[in-house]
Amino acid sequence: MNYKIVSDSASNLISMKDFPYESVPLHIMVGEKTFTDDSTLDIHAMYEALASYNGKSSTSCPSPDDWCKAFGDADAVFCVTITSGLSGSCSSAHTAKQMYEEKYPDRKVYIVDSLSTGPEMVLLIEKIKELIEKGEEAEKIYKEVTAYHKRTHLFYALASLNNLAKNGRVSPIVAKGISVLGIRIIGTASEEGTLKPVNKARGDKKAMQKLVGCMKSLGYNGGKIVISHSDNLSACEELKRLIQEAFGKFNGFIHENTALCSYYAELHSVLIGFEV
Repeated sequence: MNYKIVSDSASNLISMKDFPYESVPLHIMVGEKTFTDDSTLDIHAMYEALASYNGKSSTSCPSPDDWCKAFGDADAVFCVTITSGLSGSCSSAHTAKQMYEEKYPDRKVYIVDSLSTGPEMVLLIEKIKELIEKGEEAEKIYKEVTAYHKRTHLFYALASLNNLAKNGRVSPIVAKGISVLGIRIIGTASEEGTLKPVNKARGDKKAMQKLVGCMKSLGYNGGKIVISHSDNLSACEELKRLIQEAFGKFNGFIHENTALCSYYAELHSVLIGFEV
C-alpha cells in the first residue's frame, strides 16, 4: 500500500528524510502579525514580537482542507495531532478524514490524538514509521501504535507563564513572580490531554533533576527519548548528562521547538518525551 504520515506542526517535526511525511502548519497571531509554523519561520522574530506585544495573542489550527491537501494520494494515512485538550487541530483532522474517505472510498485515514505535544508526538510518528518499514498492514499498525501510546509520556519544565497570563489562563502576578524568582514549573501531559503541573524547582539545574526523578517514578529503563527546547540547549545538555548518569545511556536526541511549542511553552522551556 501507499502509506503517508501527516502531523500538525506541534510535533516540531517539519520534514523527514527519505520518507513520505508532511507537516501541516499551525499559526500564531501576535497583534497584526501572523507566524506560520513551517520551514520559513523566523522563530526569533516571533519571540521578539511576543515580548514587545502587550495584547492577547492566539493560535489557529489547520483547516480540514489543509489536512486533506496533506493527505495527498496515499492509500493509508496516519495522522498524528496535538492533544485535543488544547487545540481544535484533532477535530479538524477528523472532519478531513470524513471528507477524504467520502471522496476516495478505497482509502483510509487513521487519526492518532497524541493527548500531548512535541516530543511525545515524535515518538508516535517514529513508531508508525518503524511499523510501516517493517511491512505491517495498516490496521495492525494502528492497533500497535495505540498500544505503544500507553507507554509514552511527556514532561516539561517551563521558565515563563507570560503568554498564559496575557491570555487570562494564569494570574499575571503569579507569572511575574515565577520570572523574577527563577522558578521552573514542572508538569506532564495528563491522561485527558491537558497540561498538568506536578512540581516546581528554582533554576534549570534543579528542574532537570526533577525531570529525571519523574522518569524514575514511571519506571523508565533505557527506552527512546526525545528532548526539545526553546533556546535552552545548555539545560538540555545537563538533562542528557543526568540521564546518562542515572540510566547508563542516553537513547535519543535533542532539537529545538518550532513556533507552536515555543508559543505555549515559551522561552527557555525544556520538554522531554520518553517510552517505558
